[in-house]
Amino acid sequence: MAKIKGTILVDKERCKGCGVCVASCPCQVLHLSAEVNSKGYPVAQMANPDACTGCASCAVICPDSCITVYRQKFE
Repeated sequence: MAKIKGTILVDKERCKGCGVCVASCPCQVLHLSAEVNSKGYPVAQMANPDACTGCASCAVICPDSCITVYRQKFE
């Protein structure tokens, strides 16, 4: 059976650091970083990238649609 690994890309300038994506991640992959964007908001980023399954819960729940999820299948 093929294994699926996911990764996300966050539009840092659109992210307002609300943390909804962090709370919605079933695998605890995301966290709000100490890095801030030009507006002064903390940015969501992957804290545990190996645990990401590409479920896209974070992208679906993001109120500003600033998360893109990519999935890759491994044999």
